[in-house]
Amino acid sequence: MYRNFSRQKKYFKRSNNIDFSKFICKAEPIGESLPYIPNNKFEDFNINSALKLNILKKGYVNPTPIQDQAIPYILQSRDVIGIANTGTGKTAAFLIPLLNKIISNPREKVLIIVPTRELAIQINQEFFDFSRNMKIFSVCCVGGVSAYNQIAGLRRGYNIIIGTPGRLKDLVDRKLINLSCFGSIVLDEADRMLDMGFVNDMRFLMQNMQKNKQTLFFMATVTRELDKLIKEFLNNPKEVKVKTRETSKNVDQDIVRVGSGQDKLDSLHNLLIKKEFSKVLIFGRTKHGVEKLCQTLVKKGFKAELIHGDKPQNKRQKSLKLFRENQSQILVATDVAARGLDIPNVSHVINYDVPENYEDYVHRIGRTGRGNQVGVALTFIN
Repeated sequence: MYRNFSRQKKYFKRSNNIDFSKFICKAEPIGESLPYIPNNKFEDFNINSALKLNILKKGYVNPTPIQDQAIPYILQSRDVIGIANTGTGKTAAFLIPLLNKIISNPREKVLIIVPTRELAIQINQEFFDFSRNMKIFSVCCVGGVSAYNQIAGLRRGYNIIIGTPGRLKDLVDRKLINLSCFGSIVLDEADRMLDMGFVNDMRFLMQNMQKNKQTLFFMATVTRELDKLIKEFLNNPKEVKVKTRETSKNVDQDIVRVGSGQDKLDSLHNLLIKKEFSKVLIFGRTKHGVEKLCQTLVKKGFKAELIHGDKPQNKRQKSLKLFRENQSQILVATDVAARGLDIPNVSHVINYDVPENYEDYVHRIGRTGRGNQVGVALTFIN
């Protein structure tokens, strides 16, 4: 059983200086805070009528705060720094105005850079929805799979490339992408890309684009290194900040303390057999660790899937699909899954291994409690 250790939380520390008291926080009741009243509706934006129709077909009526505040500036061709919690609709905030830009100028090319393959594929799917019947084409360029189809797409013609930094730089080096043709760039989850060591690739890609390009940075946190990039590459940017607090107000956060002599796996098993643990994302720190944990859970009779950085891309996508479609109860993952993925109705996030830092914790637990749902995040403490 897990229980609230709020009376003792000041004592919970780790050698990496994460204060365990930050892992304990009650969710705010839905409806307690005042609802956001947007300044615009999607039908009010000065965008193409066919694009508006596709937006309405997706069921979008009122923009989220980041969409409401960022879209007008992007439509004005302003550089934008978008700071918002995960799950707030950042993808539509940049895709909609950039698609309108392409409709106005069919020669416009847009580069969207993201930290992970899964996020690139997810954004590409959103692009398909918004651009339906418009004859606007994209190419998704990610590592972990053969570049053959990506190269074929680049040769057929496109307006948007969505990709990860390493694969994009490789294709530029092979002269398959001409960066000087691109007038717009988006760096989504820019803070995560820095964490993953992509700063040189990010700088290389931006340096070789048009000097008067429109640059959009979207992130949850602004670090000192990011601030340097912003000053180097953005021109009089408009900052749109809708982040209200570090972790989602819709997530109940608590710890599971595993005492001396207790079995951590038994504690996990006792949680997962409960009815309310219907769709659970479990985070481990290492690839070997999550492989072993997933195999153990399957042997115990759980429907569990697995993703980590060394797993082939087609198998990662299959695991995500089974989890999204509720054909598996559990997805065991390394932090590759923590950023940007939109997986509906995750009831619980379990940090089986404590994250390396508090920022990783924030992004892990952001996979639950999305929209107007309440989720639960539990962190195992030895």
